[in-house]
Amino acid sequence: MKNRSFWNKLGDFAMGKGFYIVLFLCIATIGISGYYLLKTVANDTRATAPVGGDASVTIPDQSAAKPSIPTPKPPESTPAKPNVSNNKPAVQPDDPEPVKDTTPEPDTQPGKETMSKVFTWPVQGTVLRDYSVETLSLDPTLGDWRTHGGLDIAAAQGVKVLSISAGTVDQVYTDGLMGTTVVVDHGGGLQSWYCNLAEDVLVEAGDKVDIGGELGIVGATAIAEVGVPSHIHLETILNGQPVDPREYLK
Repeated sequence: MKNRSFWNKLGDFAMGKGFYIVLFLCIATIGISGYYLLKTVANDTRATAPVGGDASVTIPDQSAAKPSIPTPKPPESTPAKPNVSNNKPAVQPDDPEPVKDTTPEPDTQPGKETMSKVFTWPVQGTVLRDYSVETLSLDPTLGDWRTHGGLDIAAAQGVKVLSISAGTVDQVYTDGLMGTTVVVDHGGGLQSWYCNLAEDVLVEAGDKVDIGGELGIVGATAIAEVGVPSHIHLETILNGQPVDPREYLK
């Protein structure tokens, strides 16, 4: 038994403990093979997987995707510069010089007359109450202080009242406060008003009168001035505004 060969001893070992060694090597071989197999499968899976990881595709909004193209603005029109030339047009020798017409144009406005330059007093008498529109004066009839737009010239009843200048009778009427009144238009926007006349006057609207022409006689029809002795009330109106009669009765 002691003289058994090496190979016989090895065979005995293999039949005993060697079985487990072989089993271990088989298991190890199987494990290593499985490891490499799994690694290879994993690599193949990674290689075939989509890069994005998700197969869903999002389609972008077409309106957002289109670039906005600015609308071209119309070119601003630049005003054309006037063609200013320093070259003056040549004047032909036979071109006459323009002559300005100095002939005055005729007055075509109907009924317009120039203002008379000559004036006279309507009656000869003392001024009882003067013209006063900027300051107040005592009213003898009403007993208060107020303006007075004309002259109260003393004259007895029945005395003739004369036109202070030439003109045309514009109105003849009876005023509720100033009594019988005659208005004469002297042209140039000037009118003369004669109040406190007797009811029977000597003129009517449209009559032409000369300077000193008779209009009527002094009466007592102005109830607003019954507190003043017998007189004629004279007013002068220029362009619709009262003016002092003394400006014309120098």
